Amino acid sequence: MKRPHRRQFLHLAAGAAALPTVSRFACAQAYPSRPVRLIAPFAAGGTSDTVARLMGQWLSERLGQPFIIENRPGAGANIGTEAVVRASPDGYTLLIAGGYNAINAPLCRVSSTISPSGNSSAS
Repeated sequence: MKRPHRRQFLHLAAGAAALPTVSRFACAQAYPSRPVRLIAPFAAGGTSDTVARLMGQWLSERLGQPFIIENRPGAGANIGTEAVVRASPDGYTLLIAGGYNAINAPLCRVSSTISPSGNSSAS
């Protein structure tokens, strides 16, 4: 095993010494500070909807903000997925995702805005 150089060691030691001081000043915002949309990409009454409602209730109780369940059925879950992709990237629109999200995009080249790798062409 190669030993680190003295300069690398001193940088590491200085960073480790400064870490407790920096963490006192770093304050995260309370999340969520407003209602969160949870999109289920299938019709109401199905498994996806049931899981979304149970998760939304559980998260609402623990985080103190309402989680609004929105069903966006159609096109093999592509409509609901695209709604999440096009939403503002602030963390307040979530998707109940499954294996269908990874399978639909490569097979159905209809909508190029959805990518299972996380890259999207939505603007």
